[in-house]
Amino acid sequence: MPHIGVKLLQGKTEKQKKELAQALIKAAQEVIGFGDESYSISIEDFTFEEWKNNVYPNDIMGRKDILFKKPGYEM
Repeated sequence: MPHIGVKLLQGKTEKQKKELAQALIKAAQEVIGFGDESYSISIEDFTFEEWKNNVYPNDIMGRKDILFKKPGYEM
């Protein structure tokens, strides 16, 4: 039962988030299978300061053991 967690800078609309969730499910289904009912997706919004001070150092760079694609930026 895949769960996909997404962290975003604040400012995206609910419509954009719903479209992103559907696109992620579709892409995941093409690679690993499972039906729609098997997926759950959470989307968290963060300010730039929260991203810079918490998300980037702790959730991204601090979790290199599970990071499958590094960001192309540094903070």
